[in-house]
Amino acid sequence: MPNVAQPIEVIVNNGRKHLTKAEIAARQAAEIRAAADNIKPPGYLPKPLKRKFKALAKQMLPLGIISNLDCDALARYLIAESQYLEITERIAIEPLMISVVIPGQEDYEGDPVEELVVNPTREKLLIQQDRLFKQCRQGASDFGLTVTSRCRLAVPKKEEAKVNKFERFARTG
Repeated sequence: MPNVAQPIEVIVNNGRKHLTKAEIAARQAAEIRAAADNIKPPGYLPKPLKRKFKALAKQMLPLGIISNLDCDALARYLIAESQYLEITERIAIEPLMISVVIPGQEDYEGDPVEELVVNPTREKLLIQQDRLFKQCRQGASDFGLTVTSRCRLAVPKKEEAKVNKFERFARTG
């Protein structure tokens, strides 16, 4: 699997690849930077999610990890997160096991026989919760909302060479 393309400033600051000034300039000229001057929540988001969108976008903008092109993706992440939370609340009140009457069976007193089974409603909700969790995790990763994704997005700082106070006394040659 090929490596994910990284911005040239990350490659240079990592110091693992030695590039000439001309190669660096060519790569910088070829990189595409999307504008980040019109970041607004899409109209289809409900009001509470619009507020959350604005709060997240405000935090992401100085980091340079959101642009005008990312508005719909952030909105989809917020919708998936909202639905995930809604289903999670519903699962909490839905019983895990339910009692079901087994047709055609009676106990020795003639009463219908009941059996405990996994609640099919809860089972369906758990499947939906899992799907939404995966969508949320992917969206969070794309926007640097997880620890590991922030580590990938971080631009390493170039360390300045430390000056040795005894260096001037060293003999060269």
